[in-house]
Amino acid sequence: MKKTGTFFLAKDKLPLGIILALLVPFAVFLFIYFLRFSYYDFTEFLGVVKTESRLLTFLAAWCLVANIGLFTIYINSGKYQTAKGVFGITVFYGIVFLLLKMIL
Repeated sequence: MKKTGTFFLAKDKLPLGIILALLVPFAVFLFIYFLRFSYYDFTEFLGVVKTESRLLTFLAAWCLVANIGLFTIYINSGKYQTAKGVFGITVFYGIVFLLLKMIL
């Protein structure tokens, strides 16, 4: 019997994992900006991130750690389809960050 009104994060769907894994790093990025770097204007902060490779590494690491935590939550709760989506996007982000480090 299907429960009505189930919380959407409790569902086991691949698109949910993809969407969450795309949004969580942006939320972490903004959280770190407001917590530690809010004295910069946001566009100025993006310029600093572009010029300071150590800062890019710091931000990338925390964004990936957030996704790894999300992945762990879904694996431990048996939501394997959602975990697949989170894992795929996390790998994608990792590759993008490595390429950014090589380019910048």
